[in-house]
Amino acid sequence: MATCKSCIALMSSLVLLLSCALRCAVAVQTDAQAMMYLSQFGYLSPSMKNPNSGHIMSEETMARALMEFQSFVGLNLTGHLDDETLHYMSMPRCGVRDKVGFATDSRSRRYALQGSRWRVKDLTYKISKYPKLLGKSETDSEIRKAFDVWSDVTPLTFTHKKSGQVHIEIRFEKGEHGDGDPFDGPGGTLAHAFFPVYGGDAHFDDSEKWSIGSFKGTNLFQVAAHEFGHSLGLSHSDVRSALMAPFYRGYNPSFTLDSDDVEAIQALYGASTSAEAPDSDDDSTSQGSGKKTTTQEPPGTEGSDAELCTDTKVNALFNSAAGETFVFKGDYYWKLTDDGLAQGFPKPIAGTWSGLPGNIDAAFTYKNGKTYFFKGTKYWKYTDTTMDDGYPKDISEGFAGIPDNVDAALVWSGNGKIYFFKGSKFWKFDPMQKPPVKSTYPKPISNWDGIPDNIDAVLHYTNGYTYFFKDENYYRFNDRTFAVDVADPPFPRNAGYWWFGCRAENKGHRQEVTAAPSIIRPTWMEVRRDHKGNQNTDVGDLILDAGEDFFV
Repeated sequence: MATCKSCIALMSSLVLLLSCALRCAVAVQTDAQAMMYLSQFGYLSPSMKNPNSGHIMSEETMARALMEFQSFVGLNLTGHLDDETLHYMSMPRCGVRDKVGFATDSRSRRYALQGSRWRVKDLTYKISKYPKLLGKSETDSEIRKAFDVWSDVTPLTFTHKKSGQVHIEIRFEKGEHGDGDPFDGPGGTLAHAFFPVYGGDAHFDDSEKWSIGSFKGTNLFQVAAHEFGHSLGLSHSDVRSALMAPFYRGYNPSFTLDSDDVEAIQALYGASTSAEAPDSDDDSTSQGSGKKTTTQEPPGTEGSDAELCTDTKVNALFNSAAGETFVFKGDYYWKLTDDGLAQGFPKPIAGTWSGLPGNIDAAFTYKNGKTYFFKGTKYWKYTDTTMDDGYPKDISEGFAGIPDNVDAALVWSGNGKIYFFKGSKFWKFDPMQKPPVKSTYPKPISNWDGIPDNIDAVLHYTNGYTYFFKDENYYRFNDRTFAVDVADPPFPRNAGYWWFGCRAENKGHRQEVTAAPSIIRPTWMEVRRDHKGNQNTDVGDLILDAGEDFFV
């Protein structure tokens, strides 16, 4: 593969570009600036932003990244930095990455869902830091209007609070402001927001000249409405007319939501209904982002939860394309929320995934949005909860090189490949490669430092960590260090206590029982903190050379 000499030569100039990016917005004009742009917004590995990484990029890699960007914004796929591509790269835009979450249908160029959503309908927000060039009352009014855009088409309500704990915190900041994603001055990146799983907060660059009802400056209402779409779980849309398209197109006095935006938000929360009272969700004060602390103890083991808490050994865990996390055990399944097990579970697996048997071996959702289930010699493919035609099929037919009766499976964040585990071995399956399993496999599970043999289930969670479950315990695996995480209390931990909220369980593993009295019992929200993450630590994009060497 040929090496892009111009890219290599320009790597040294990235030092100046990166330092300038903290002081001023720079129009994209050169290969080096385009490389940094593509890295920042998810088209190239984030390591390309580090001039000391020694990363050598091929012409093919750069051209492929350019074509992905061109495809997203609806340009001709040239793979070159033509004038149209440079124009779009220089437009003011949202700071959230373009390549996040699941597209609903890649053929029809429609909206994408990030993969997480709020579990309550009544949300609260506060503006903890106001813009310097706008008054508080007019800022409050524009933010209120921006939230109304979404409440008008969903059952969601938004309540402004002056202080205290809220679901969504709003701040106007300049430059570096504590989240590792500094603003770049006027133009360039206007704002960014965190998805629900990361708290939903929204930050606006106070170097911008924010305006209200004017063609001058940057319209606060339209940018805020876009950012709050992210706060509610929407990714960027590739439909140019959509509010959730990443680029700022200027003030529109006749603004309305595009049908793409409406379909997207209603896919997460449903349509607005006047029959539903705004405060009908009695659990609104105890769920959401993890910032509220009114729930001080984990849910009990009464009723239906008792079955899972009596024996916490599970068959499989997986995330659906909509970002919901499910636990499978025997013929039943549970849904996990930010606060533990959802009410009304367990439910029969066959009642939701028609045609799927119980006691499955493994499950995962691939980046095509399809969910795959494995049992014995067979596998099933589902679109949401509907089985695709022609299934089940033999594992040997669709996953050549993978053994029957696997223990667990996942799509690993380090490289996007599918990993299967059985006994003391694991296999890497790459559907883009022929054959999809290299002759060097299987390899020992001991390559995953600290993970035992004969695991029961594995899950790559939305916080960027991979969780391995065996018997009543689980291990949190750090995908960046390729080892079980170091924490207090240490891993493995009891899954019943830390994941399922079983009050009767001890919070450590069995060897830690004697030490438990010396550790202050955490609140339930502190227990759930183990599952929180940071949007700017997007492990799924950290395809490190060390990781590839380790797992090839």
